Formats: sequence, C-alpha cells, structure tokens
Amino acid sequence: MGVYCDMAAIAPDNNASLTDEDRLRADMYALLGELLRKEPSDEVIGTVAGFQGDGSEIGSASSVLATLAGKLSGDEIRDEYMRLFIGVGRGEILPFASYYLTGFLNDKPLANLRNDMTELGIERAEGVKDPEDHIASLFDIMGGMIRGAFGAPTDLAAQAQFFKKHIEPWAPLLMQDIEAAKSAVFYAPVGTIGRAFMNIESAAFDMGEAG
Repeated sequence: MGVYCDMAAIAPDNNASLTDEDRLRADMYALLGELLRKEPSDEVIGTVAGFQGDGSEIGSASSVLATLAGKLSGDEIRDEYMRLFIGVGRGEILPFASYYLTGFLNDKPLANLRNDMTELGIERAEGVKDPEDHIASLFDIMGGMIRGAFGAPTDLAAQAQFFKKHIEPWAPLLMQDIEAAKSAVFYAPVGTIGRAFMNIESAAFDMGEAG
C-alpha cells in the first residue's frame, strides 16, 4: 500500500482471518475516516508522525504527512480542519455525497445510502450528528465490511457494489479538492493519499469484475 505504520490505536483488529492485503485496506479506510471525521486528537497525530512511506504515490504522501505531523502543533492541525470542513457558516469543503452529486445536502444519495445501510443491517451510531453520507461514515462502512464488523466479513462483490454506488462517483473529486484547498497544509497529503487509494480500489474492483 506504500505506508508502514502501527494502526492499532486507530483501528483495533480482532479478526485473525483477514489477509494482509485486506487488513491494509481496512487500515487505510480507518485512517482516512479518522482524519476526515473530526479534528484529530494528539494520539492520532502521534500515530501519523510515525508513518514510514516508500516510493509509491501513497508512500511519498505518507512521508510528507508524517513530517507535517511532527512539525505542526496539534492546535494548528485542528484549526486547519476547522477551516477546511467546518468554517464560519460552512467550511471550504463539504464532504458529503449528496452535495457532490446533486449540489444539495440531505438529497437522494443520502436516502439511497440509508436504504442500503438498512439492508446491510448498519445503523448510525448514537451521538453522530452528521448525515450518513459524510465521507468518514462511508469509509467506516467500507472498513467494517472488510473486517467483518457487521457480522461475517463481506465478500468482494458486495464491497465492490457498495464502493461503486456510494464512494467511487464522488470521493476521488473530493480528495482532489482537499489536495488543492487553500487552507490545506497537513490535509493536502491526506487528499493525495485518499485520491491514490480510491484509484487503487477502483482498479482492483474493476479487475475483479473482469475476472
């Protein structure tokens, strides 16, 4: 995947049956979900500071992210998150499927997602205020499907169906917007990692369908 890190603090894993590849995929979804859900805690920032990348696009961006996590203060990173995603009135970026696909919040993509979540037996956790089509929630669902958090681990066909319906149509553009956002310093490489990972997932699912 291009990044080597200890994800135990972010995504505890009790499923010994996962392949190494699926564990890496689930870890990446967990990392992106944690960074995009809310202002990162000092614990999460400390985990990111320990990343070691390789020469891949994800690895290179991970090295940049680790350097920034060690250089910037936690308050600076959290202030950046607030400017990007919360703002005064609204943030620079609205990370919701409905907004990216229709231009409006709480629109048809959210209703479609809720229907599919019901079929999968997934409910929004208590205390979560954001609509379920927030990118962090979608990444949580993908990671949970891989790990078997909602029962038995979901097969690749079901993962592909969810990804292609609810994530692929808009998440790559969101990640590009995060990369290019005026307020993005720490979050610029997060966008790069997310965009590259979405491309890898899309290609892998396409290969699975072709096979």
